[in-house]
Amino acid sequence: MYDSSDLRKGLKIQIDGEPYIITEFQFSKPGKGQALYRCKLKNMITGYTMDRTYRSGDKFEPANLEEVHMQYLYKDSEGYHFMNMETYDQVTLTEEQMGEAKNFLLDNMEVDVLFFKGTPIDISLPTFVELKVVEALPGVKGDTATGATKPVTLETGYKLQVPLFVEEGDILKVDTRTGEYVERVNKR
Repeated sequence: MYDSSDLRKGLKIQIDGEPYIITEFQFSKPGKGQALYRCKLKNMITGYTMDRTYRSGDKFEPANLEEVHMQYLYKDSEGYHFMNMETYDQVTLTEEQMGEAKNFLLDNMEVDVLFFKGTPIDISLPTFVELKVVEALPGVKGDTATGATKPVTLETGYKLQVPLFVEEGDILKVDTRTGEYVERVNKR
C-alpha cells in the first residue's frame, strides 16, 4: 500500500479497480490543517484524465501491472503486433494504446509491453532510437542563422526538425520521450 506521502509524478496506482498514472503532482501545506496532495491522474486503459486532491494519511493500492519484454513484429488493420520472446505468445495493441510510440517503432525492435490483469495496455520504448532520413529538403545556402533547422521525414513516417547539415540517407538518434533530434549517428 502506498501512503499519500509516496505520491509523485509517474507513480502508478489503482483507483476503482483501474490503473492510473500520476501525470502532474503538487504538494501544499496550508497554515492550519492537513497537507494537501493535488494530482492529475490519467487512466492507463481509457486515457481519461482527472484531477484529485488527497490529504495526508490517505492510502493507495499499487496498480497490478506486469512488464514483459517483447519484440515488435508488424502493423496491420487490427493494430500493432508483438511477440513474447520466451513463450512466443503474440499480443496486439491498438493505435490509441500506442500513442506517440508508433512514430519510433522498427520491425524486430525489442520493447517492454505493460500488462494489466493479462491485457496489454501500454508500451515502453528504449530512450533513444536510430532512424534513417528518407526525405530531406536541401538546406538553403546562406541560411546559417544560429540554430537554423529544416523538416525531415524518417523511415517510420515521423517528421521532425533537424539542423541544416542533415541529408537524406543519414541515420539520426532520436529521443523517444520528446520526439526530438539528438545527433547524427553517421553519414550514410
